[in-house]
Amino acid sequence: MGNNPLGTFLPLILLVVVFYFLLIRPQRKRQQEQVQMQNSLTPGARVMTTTGLFATVVALQDDDVVLEIAPGVETRWAKAAIGRVITPADEVTETEETVTEGTDTGNGDDTSTKQS
Repeated sequence: MGNNPLGTFLPLILLVVVFYFLLIRPQRKRQQEQVQMQNSLTPGARVMTTTGLFATVVALQDDDVVLEIAPGVETRWAKAAIGRVITPADEVTETEETVTEGTDTGNGDDTSTKQS
């Protein structure tokens, strides 16, 4: 092995390329999708904020969004705080999860620990 500059820098170049394709490019794609989703918000859409608050979009003003979190309760949020738009199928799944979580029959017998 001589003093080949290409052989010396090849592992470093390869490492940069691998980091780009495994880390940087997917993150940039997710970020662009998030911005596109936030820019496509319309009044009436059900959303979940990044903190987990479920609300309905009432109005859009520049980089702000007015959300109704309960009937008559409206708050102003930054568009960047919107984590995702909730579709009706997501709402059904969330309701089913809360109904099926408890296994108590109401008469004091817990079916998960019942022994014969």
